[in-house]
Amino acid sequence: MPKPKQSFENHARWFPIYHFLASPITGLAAVHMVWHFITNPSTPHFFEALYGVAIFAAVISSRIMAITVQNRVIRLEMRLRLKEVLPAALAARIAELTVRQLIALRFASDAELPTLVERTLRGEFAKPRDIKRAVTDWQPDYLRA
Repeated sequence: MPKPKQSFENHARWFPIYHFLASPITGLAAVHMVWHFITNPSTPHFFEALYGVAIFAAVISSRIMAITVQNRVIRLEMRLRLKEVLPAALAARIAELTVRQLIALRFASDAELPTLVERTLRGEFAKPRDIKRAVTDWQPDYLRA
């Protein structure tokens, strides 16, 4: 089945195994184990609660680590791309862009990048999602974790 055309409205990625299975189930289990310890304190229930919280923390931290690595790759990719498409004056200011701004700019076509980078550096966009909304020629990213 072909993927739907990506746009600002539908670009957020839901990973069903994480978002609908691992995260909510381990979160609920941790809450249940902590509640069980609070209502019936004992050493075994303490370790059960500790175990539940540790597993939930591991699930959440694994997601954070994956996104952190991915954001570093996007930062590198965008810095290289911007060096190729920006005029020299703007290319000299690439380091002024935050990681979140670079991540938002990745959806723009090469043709509109110089204008969007200039507007971003002037402070026209309050948030990265404002940059994404300003993209007119959306370049999809289907590989986001």
